Amino acid sequence: QVQLVESEGGSVQAGGSLRLSCAASGNTYKRYYMGWIRQAPGKEREGVAGIENDGSTIYADSVKGRFTISKDNAKNTLYLQMNSLKPEDTAIYYCAADLSVPKWWTLRPSYWGQGTQVTVSS
Repeated sequence: QVQLVESEGGSVQAGGSLRLSCAASGNTYKRYYMGWIRQAPGKEREGVAGIENDGSTIYADSVKGRFTISKDNAKNTLYLQMNSLKPEDTAIYYCAADLSVPKWWTLRPSYWGQGTQVTVSS
C-alpha cells in the first residue's frame, strides 16, 4: 500500500508559479505509476500529469509546456511545478498512484492524497 500526503497549495495571480509536492510512504513507492489529478468546481476530474518509474511523463494538453512533473525516489516525493498559471487552473489537486497506468489515466487510481487547493486569480 501507499500513503500520499500533499503539501499545501496556495493562491497566486495569473502568470504566477506554484510547486506542489506529495510525500509517499512505503518502500514499494517506486513500483507505482504516480501523478496529479485535479477537479474544479462543477467540472469533471482531469488527469494533469503522470510519471512512470523510468521517468517518462505524460501531460494533459491543457498544461503542456507550463507544468512539469518530477519525482525524487530518494525522498519518496512527487512534485508538480506549475508555471504561467491561469484562472482555469483553479482546482483541488490530488496526488494519486496505481500499479496500472491505464487505470490511473481512467482516473480510478487506487491511492489518493487528501487534495490541496490551488487558486489562480485574474
